[in-house]
Amino acid sequence: MRRPTRSATRKVRHMKIGIIGAGNIGGNLARLLTAAGHDVAIANSRGPETLTALAEETGATPVTVEQAPRGARVVIVTVPLRNVPGLPAGLFADAPDDLVVIDTGNYYPQQRDGRIAEIEDGLLESRWTERHLGRPVVKVFNGTYAQDLLDRPRPAGDPDRIALPVAGDDPEAKRIVRELVDGIGFDTVDAGGLDDSWRQQPGKPVYGVAAGAETVRELLAEATPERTAEWRA
Repeated sequence: MRRPTRSATRKVRHMKIGIIGAGNIGGNLARLLTAAGHDVAIANSRGPETLTALAEETGATPVTVEQAPRGARVVIVTVPLRNVPGLPAGLFADAPDDLVVIDTGNYYPQQRDGRIAEIEDGLLESRWTERHLGRPVVKVFNGTYAQDLLDRPRPAGDPDRIALPVAGDDPEAKRIVRELVDGIGFDTVDAGGLDDSWRQQPGKPVYGVAAGAETVRELLAEATPERTAEWRA
């Protein structure tokens, strides 16, 4: 597996970042964020002892899920959607009000998650996640392939740099997230408030596309709200 290099990242303000979920997306974000100089704590459902190899590779600190938000400026929740309700109750109870929570999740009813009635009835994926976490979220990384996270970072201004859509309601939280994404080698496109995040869900034109900011904006604008059969239970 290719280790990201600092040449593809920009020097940004150091932050303490918690990652909950150490699958393909979580693991690769740990690689990118540590390479960019951030202090990363990472947790999974199986316990910190299962994260030794990733910790040795990246310098991230293995922790329990309950410990991941402690002292963090940003927490990235990157677990299967069906597992969100099983996260510890009160996970963010002691966190400051300005903690930024990133949601990378998608609803895959046929492929993984089974039927979630509220989402089938029209509730947005990330609104559903907010309800269970008890915190506002910023949606990003949900339509990016894990391998592209490793293979596609580029310095700012590189004509081959790809852009990721970022949706959220809090302007300051979204600014911090966009700075974070820029610092690991990607441009960003403001995709609107969280109620606009359906435009970057599975089945929409921008989902899974590795393209520059102008194309990403065009694809977001082309989206229609109906879920196709493939993405319904």
